[in-house]
Amino acid sequence: MKVEVSDDTVAAPVRTRVDFYSPLPLTGDATDRDRATITRRTSVYVYEAPVRLWHWINAAAIMTLVVTGFLIGSPPPTMEIGEATHQFLFGYIRFAHFAAAMIMTVGFFGRIYWAFVGNSHSRQMFLLPLHRKAWWAEVWREARWYLFLESEPKKYVGHNPLAQIAMFFFMTVGLSFMIVTGFALYAEGLGQGSWADAIFGPLLAFVGNSMVLHQLHHLGMWFIVIFMMIHIYAAIREDIMSRQSMVSTMISGTRTFKDDRPD
Repeated sequence: MKVEVSDDTVAAPVRTRVDFYSPLPLTGDATDRDRATITRRTSVYVYEAPVRLWHWINAAAIMTLVVTGFLIGSPPPTMEIGEATHQFLFGYIRFAHFAAAMIMTVGFFGRIYWAFVGNSHSRQMFLLPLHRKAWWAEVWREARWYLFLESEPKKYVGHNPLAQIAMFFFMTVGLSFMIVTGFALYAEGLGQGSWADAIFGPLLAFVGNSMVLHQLHHLGMWFIVIFMMIHIYAAIREDIMSRQSMVSTMISGTRTFKDDRPD
């Protein structure tokens, strides 16, 4: 049974409507501890469907780009599987890289659009509240939590401040850098007068050497790889150790808090 509690039905000030679930429907193997736990869990819908869809499509595109980008930077040995005119292995690798780049770019622009029309949490990746002193205090506390210097984390509906910084620099800034440098290199292949050359050609001219731009783009890939490892580790760690759901939240969109403490 679902009971809705509003400001008028509780003594303590409550700003939002909270759902409490009666333990009575629990039967079968439910223990008293199970019944006590269910009354202490609350959920908040935080990530809308477009955000979740972008997250998983973007993750798949990045994985494809990393693998194919590594092979482009460090080509595999020649494979004697037939005449040169009958095999197109490296061509397929380049095609997969370009196709994933196009998908990632379109998705990124869609994500920017949703930051304007979605809920407040959809904008966290693009805006850092650097002017808020309290936010910096929360950044420091989260850093201590990740360094195992705090006994338990704070509750956040969206990204915690430290994760927000990582998402901004590695996703917002990082993806922008990879898109711009990647299309500048793509423009070199299409040649002068192409649409890519008209838009991104000036960057190649500014750098002055396509090899340098290749190295910058390749270095950016390794920064993204490092972020992916940290991101996966942190998400699994928080799901196990923190007081809220993490991995399942990006599937269902709902953040579940595991206790009823206000902070």
